[in-house]
Amino acid sequence: MKLSIENTRKFITENELSALKADAENSLKLLHNKTGSGNDFLGWVNLPSSISQNDIDDIQSTADKLASLAEFVIVIGIGGSYLGAKAVIESLSSNFNNLQTNRKHPIVIFAGQNMNEDYTYELFETIKGHSVAAVVISKSGTTIEPAIAFRLVKNHIENTYGIEAAKERIVAITDKARGAMNTIANKNGYKIFVIPDDIGGRFSVLTPVGLLPVAVAGFDIKKLVAGAANMENLTDANISFDNNPACIYAAVRNILYKKGKRVEILANFNPKLHSLAEWWKQLYGESEGKNGKGIFPASVDFTTDLHSLGQYIQDGERMLFETVLSVESPKYKFTVPEDDENTDGLNFVANKRINQINKSAELGTILAHIDGGVPNIHISISEINEYHIGELIYFFEKACGISGYMLGVNPFNQPGVEAYKKNMFQLLGK
Repeated sequence: MKLSIENTRKFITENELSALKADAENSLKLLHNKTGSGNDFLGWVNLPSSISQNDIDDIQSTADKLASLAEFVIVIGIGGSYLGAKAVIESLSSNFNNLQTNRKHPIVIFAGQNMNEDYTYELFETIKGHSVAAVVISKSGTTIEPAIAFRLVKNHIENTYGIEAAKERIVAITDKARGAMNTIANKNGYKIFVIPDDIGGRFSVLTPVGLLPVAVAGFDIKKLVAGAANMENLTDANISFDNNPACIYAAVRNILYKKGKRVEILANFNPKLHSLAEWWKQLYGESEGKNGKGIFPASVDFTTDLHSLGQYIQDGERMLFETVLSVESPKYKFTVPEDDENTDGLNFVANKRINQINKSAELGTILAHIDGGVPNIHISISEINEYHIGELIYFFEKACGISGYMLGVNPFNQPGVEAYKKNMFQLLGK
């Protein structure tokens, strides 16, 4: 992974960047020394390097068992309990994975991330006549969206296969000792993986919360963890500001924020990264958006959204900056054919690879947006694979913790999340 801030130089000075070096390095030390606010939720900081081969083997063997039993594995969770897994799986899968008939691994589908009745009905219509297993992810077991979904899925599996067989088809990822889900799992004899007490949901993708669904989908979780462990080393507390990409990214974000850039747009030119951006939005929005502060995280899929939001980004209110997530090399090759009639006037791109055209669009967009007053941070990976996705996940997590401390908030709580629930429960008569 490479980070470049060269396209922010028109908007921030070297003195402004230098002035925040000490703050960024101090915030990094707070994470590693566990002396900052929210320090009881810092188990993720050294997580990649602490995952053992036995941990990987246990997760993989459970994934293999579920895969042997089911065509569909339903992952039940909300927020960080599903976004990370979905981000990794979609990054690594074919864009048309669910339409393919020669799959070697189950289709992972998600439930409990909404309470839409049509979605629920259509999910059960889709799995009719197919073998099913489930992974339920919840520390408490009482969060209403996944709790409702689990009731329904549990009933379906027990009615289809019997209560005894359901023990083999349901895996719970939950608190180690307390909560309704822990009670249900122990009572029913489900395999249990533990969500560590010191890791919050949005930082949990490298725990069984993310690793088990990713392994079920057929991807190499050992390589995913290895990429994250490499980034853990590259952003360690002993790495100086000038060589630490997480510190640099956090500092630049905060400088731009202080200059009135209130919105950060994460842009990509590869549709496989759409759900990674959704995970990123929760990570930064839930971590920084409190006490009347915080950069609003948004995302776009280019070149698609250049035909919708492109106009605003180019010419709208100048309160935003852009972080472009770039992939240097695609997995496959495809070229544009020559056309003798050339009615569409596109022979100027004949015999060029689509990736070359896409890269020209990427560079052209960056240059146009900079000219239009949009600072641009550039993050690139050589290709999409488990290792590089692992790097990105840990990079964004580490930078988020640093940035939150620099902003002056506790990046590891989410008090505002409970507000809607009080109203909802009152309306439902609880």
